[in-house]
Amino acid sequence: MSSSGSGPVVAAPAGRLHGVTQDALNVFKGIPYAAPPVGPLRWRPPQPAAAWSGVRAATDYGPACIQPNARLNNIYADGPFPMSEDCLTLNIWAPANAHNAPVFFWIHGGALVGGTAREPLYDGARMAARSGAIVVTINYRLGVLGYLAHPELSAESPQHISGNYGLLDQIAALRWVQRNISAFGGDPANVTIAGESAGGLSVMYLMAAPDARGLFAKAISESGYMVSAPELKQARYGVPSAEATGAALATMTLHAPNLAALRGMDAQTMVNAAAAAGYFPFLSIDGHILPKQLVDAFDSGDQAHVPLLVGFNSGEIRSLRILSPPPPANAAAYESVIRERYGDLADAFLQLYPSSNLQESIWATTRDALYGWTAQRMAIKQTAAGAPAYLYLFDHGYPAADDAGLHAFHASELPYVFGNFDLTPPMWPKNPSTPQEAALSDAMLDYWTSFARTGHPTAQNAPDWPAYGSAGAYMLFTDTPHPSDNLMPGMYALHETAVCRRKADDKAWNWNVGIVSPPLTNTSAHCP
Repeated sequence: MSSSGSGPVVAAPAGRLHGVTQDALNVFKGIPYAAPPVGPLRWRPPQPAAAWSGVRAATDYGPACIQPNARLNNIYADGPFPMSEDCLTLNIWAPANAHNAPVFFWIHGGALVGGTAREPLYDGARMAARSGAIVVTINYRLGVLGYLAHPELSAESPQHISGNYGLLDQIAALRWVQRNISAFGGDPANVTIAGESAGGLSVMYLMAAPDARGLFAKAISESGYMVSAPELKQARYGVPSAEATGAALATMTLHAPNLAALRGMDAQTMVNAAAAAGYFPFLSIDGHILPKQLVDAFDSGDQAHVPLLVGFNSGEIRSLRILSPPPPANAAAYESVIRERYGDLADAFLQLYPSSNLQESIWATTRDALYGWTAQRMAIKQTAAGAPAYLYLFDHGYPAADDAGLHAFHASELPYVFGNFDLTPPMWPKNPSTPQEAALSDAMLDYWTSFARTGHPTAQNAPDWPAYGSAGAYMLFTDTPHPSDNLMPGMYALHETAVCRRKADDKAWNWNVGIVSPPLTNTSAHCP
C-alpha cells in the first residue's frame, strides 16, 4: 500500500484502488466484489467484477441494494439513500500499519428485505482504530431480487436450483476477501463472519453452506433465528415449495408470464409490488447450496466447526411487536389456549411465561422461541462439535430506551459493539454519553474484536468470558458485564421439544408460538 497526497492507494489483485485517510486508518468504500446483477445476470449466481485499468476511486459508499421504499417512522429507519441493482460492493477500514490483522466481516440485518452497509451505525472506524482489526461491511441482494426461486430459474441452472442469491453474494464477498485482503494488511486465514438479525441468520447459513467452508475462521451471530425454511421443490412443514411460491408471485402478483418478462421489469417496481403483496424472502433448502434445514445441519454436526460468539437481547420483541400476537382477554383465556396448544408441556410453559403479566409473557415467548432458543442451541451444538462457544444475554437499559418501553430492544447492542453512539438512526433512543456507557461499549468492542483476533473474548478492565462448556456459562451484559451460568432455566428444553414435535408433525417453526402455536400433542416424537 502506498499513499498519494490525497489518500492511500492499494494495489490489490482485483486492481488498484484509491481511498481516503481517516486519522490513522485507510478507508476504502464502494469496492465492487461482483458484477452488477442486472439484465441477464438478474437471478444468477454472482459473477466476477469487471477488471479496471488505472486507479479506481474507492472514496464513497456504493448504492444500497434495491429494497422497498424506506418508511421513516420507526427507530431503525436511516434513509433515504441511493439504491441500485448495481450494488454488490464492500467497504474496508484498515489501520494504516496493519499487517496480518484479523478481519471482521460484517453482514447487515433487515429481515433479508432491507438494510445496507452504508448505514452509519456500521461505520467501522472506531472498531478498527481501537482494536487494530480490519473491518469489512458488505451489501448483498435482498427481497425478491435476492431470494426468488422459480422453475424457469432452476431449469437454466447447472445444478437445477434457484434462490439463495443473497447468500451466494455473501460467499462471493468472502472469496473476494480471501483473494485481496492481504493487500490491505489483513490475514485471509483469520476472517470472522459477523452479523445481527438477518445478518445473524446469514452467519448460520454460511456455517451450514458447503461452498462457504474454509472462507472464515470464526463466527458471531447476534439475534439470529433458526426458523424453518421452505424446500426448493416440495411442499414441507406446512408451506409450499420455494419454486411454487416464486411461480405464484410471478404470475399472480407481477403478471409476468415467463422469466424473460421478469428480467425485463423495472427492479424498484417489482420489489415494491412483491413486498406489498406480502412476499417475504426466505432462503430455500436446495440440496446443494443449503443441503439441510439449519436444525438438521447443526444436529448432525455438518456446520463449520469454528469458534462461535452468539447471543440475544432481553427486549428483542419490544421493538418488533409485529412478531407477537395481541394478548387474549384475560388470564383464564390465556391459560386455556396454552393448555390446548402445548398439552403436556403447558405446565412448563406457564411457569416460564405466566398469566400474571400477559403482555410481558407474550413478548418473552416470541423472544425465546426465536432468539433465545437459537442462541443457546448454537452454543450447545458448537460445544458438542468440539469448538468453543461464547453465549451472551444483552440486558442493558438506558434512560431514553427504558422511558420508551424499549429496554434492551432488538439491535440495541450494536452502538456498543461498534462504538457508534453518535451514528444511530434519527428515531433511535439516544445513547447517553457518560463514562459508564463508554466503559460498557469499550468492553463489548474489546470482547468482539479479541474474539475475532484469537477466538477467545477478553476485554480491558472487564471479567473473563468463560466458554459455554459443560456448565452452560454465559456473559450477562447489564450496566457492566457479569459472567453467569444456567441461562433462563427450562427455556431451551421447552422450545427444543416444541420444535422437535413440529418437525415430526410436518409443521413450520418460527414466530407461530405461544397462543398462536399449532397443537403440540405429538408425544410419540423422539424429542429431548
